[in-house]
Amino acid sequence: MTRTAFIAIVGCPNVGKSSLLNKMLGTKIAIVSSKPQTTRTKIMGVLTTGETQLVFTDTPGYHKPHNKLGEKMNQAVGDSIGGVDACLFVVEAKGKIKKGEFELMEKFKKLKVPVILAINKIDMLKDKEELLERIAEFSSLCDFEAVVPVCAETGENVKDVLQELDKLAVESPHFFPDDTLTDQPERVLAAEIIREKILRLMDKEVPHGIAVSIEKMREREDKDILDIEAIIYCERESHKGMVIGKKGAMLKKISTYARQDLENFFGIKVNLQTWVKVKEDWRNREGLIHNFGLD
Repeated sequence: MTRTAFIAIVGCPNVGKSSLLNKMLGTKIAIVSSKPQTTRTKIMGVLTTGETQLVFTDTPGYHKPHNKLGEKMNQAVGDSIGGVDACLFVVEAKGKIKKGEFELMEKFKKLKVPVILAINKIDMLKDKEELLERIAEFSSLCDFEAVVPVCAETGENVKDVLQELDKLAVESPHFFPDDTLTDQPERVLAAEIIREKILRLMDKEVPHGIAVSIEKMREREDKDILDIEAIIYCERESHKGMVIGKKGAMLKKISTYARQDLENFFGIKVNLQTWVKVKEDWRNREGLIHNFGLD
């Protein structure tokens, strides 16, 4: 008897949703950075263990939008919650409950969707009493199917999360072949790998005004080499200079680190060529948001 559960991973920005997805899948399909709102689209991951298939949707962080892209990201979260068998609600182990978390819990109650609460980053806690207080605080506001303290970075208790999610699977045929890892096209994954390197290397400079478009992705017929051509789009001319760097140093570093990850992911030697262009205020332009595949 095969069983399936569609699960949306939801939460505020920077709580570790993508890290938890990667750890559950046992491989990296979602980009991770210390910056909030790293994930822009719904990235689907598939984990098949025996007869059970868990289909995850890693959603953007739920936040107060400041542009049309932000509105699209919040819409993606709302759409995901409404069409799944369960939600995996990820929160941090420390800090006050955020406004977005209150709003998400209201959505859970309204839609009557089963929710498992994952309290992430428990390695940051010095006193277990803090964890008990955190569990009680959230449990008083929403009726969760289960509450699991977890550390996505180290993998602590990730198996417990999977066991709880497994309980929510229902009798159903599998919707994806059992060896499927993600529904994302290879071009999307390649663009995300490059964008991750920009987010990590450029720290606080221009990361949210960046989009990456893969113009060419083709394996050579005569050699085991994958040629990838990518354009990095910035919102301002001054940002373009930062991404390129002095004598091209930053762009070279971005490309080198991205190529290494691309080769590891695709299992083939990669020839990566990158260019930087300007598209002013693209995050408020519907057509460009669509062209970059972010709607």
